[in-house]
Amino acid sequence: MTEPQMGTEKKLDRSDVRRAFWLWTFFSHANYNYERLQGTAFAQAMTPIIRKLYKDPEEIKAALKRHLVFFNTEPNVGGIIHGAVIAMEEQRANGADIDDDAINSVKSGLMGPLAGIGDSISQGTITPILLSIGIGLAAAGNVVGPILYFVLEVGIMLALAYFFWFQGYDRGKAGVTDLLKSGTLDRALTGAGVLGNMVMGALTFQFVHVFVTWHVGFDVGGGQTKNFDFTNDLLNAIMPGILPLAFTLLTWYLLARRRVSPITLLVIYLVIAMVGAYPIFGSDQPCPSFLHEFFQPDFCVPAPPAA
Repeated sequence: MTEPQMGTEKKLDRSDVRRAFWLWTFFSHANYNYERLQGTAFAQAMTPIIRKLYKDPEEIKAALKRHLVFFNTEPNVGGIIHGAVIAMEEQRANGADIDDDAINSVKSGLMGPLAGIGDSISQGTITPILLSIGIGLAAAGNVVGPILYFVLEVGIMLALAYFFWFQGYDRGKAGVTDLLKSGTLDRALTGAGVLGNMVMGALTFQFVHVFVTWHVGFDVGGGQTKNFDFTNDLLNAIMPGILPLAFTLLTWYLLARRRVSPITLLVIYLVIAMVGAYPIFGSDQPCPSFLHEFFQPDFCVPAPPAA
C-alpha cells in the first residue's frame, strides 16, 4: 500500500459518517438474503465513505467488493462494528497497513457477540417494556397507547443505534475490543436480562388469566351454605396469581427444555380455548358445559332453584 503524499491526508467529516448511519438504519434489511444476509446493506452503507476516501475506480471497486461478504448482526447495537470499520477504512486510505482480511476479521469476529447483546437489549428488554405500556393503554381504550409505543420505540432505538455507531467510529477497532474485554457490555446484558424477566413477570400478571371455577358448598347451619372457591380461597391464598405463573412456567419449560415448537403450543392452546368457550355437553345443565364453566367463570349463572 502506498503512503499518502504530504498534505493529502484523507479525513472523513461527521456528516459522512452520519450519512452512512442513515443508509444503514433505513436499509439494513432491504436486501436480506440467504447468501449474504446483510452484506449488501453493509456495502451500501459504506458508499459515502468509499466515495470520500477513494477516487481511483479500481480502489472503489475493491472497497465495495470487500464489504459485500456475508454479514449479519443486530442492527442497532451492532452499528458499533460499522463505526469501527469506517475508522479502519479511513486509516487504510491514509496508508495504514490494514488489508481486506483485517477488516473482514473485525466484522466476522464481532457480529456474533454483538448480535446476542443487541437482541437481549432491544428485543428482550426495551421492546417488551414499551409494548406493555402501549398495550396497557390501548386495552383501556386509549388511542395514545399505540402512538406512544411507536414514538418511544423509534426514538429510543435511533438514539441507541446512533450512540453505538459513533462509539465504534471514535474508539476504532482497539476501542471496541477493549470495550468487550472490559465486561461493561456483559454487565449491561445481565442487567437487561434481569429487567426483561421483571417485565415478563409483570406482563404475566396483567395479561395471563387462568381460572379453575370449582366450588364446594358447605352447610353451616340455619339453612345457609358457605361456598368454597378453589381458586380464590385456596390457590390465591397460598400465592396470588399462582395459576397464571404456573401456566407461564410450564410454557417456558416446554419451549426451552422440551424443545416443543411454538406453533405446536399455540395450536394446543387454541384448541383448549375453543373447546372451553363452547358448550358441548348439552344445554340442560346450569352452565352449558363443564369446560365452559371451567374456563369462563363469569359466564355461567346458577341454576334456578327447584320449585
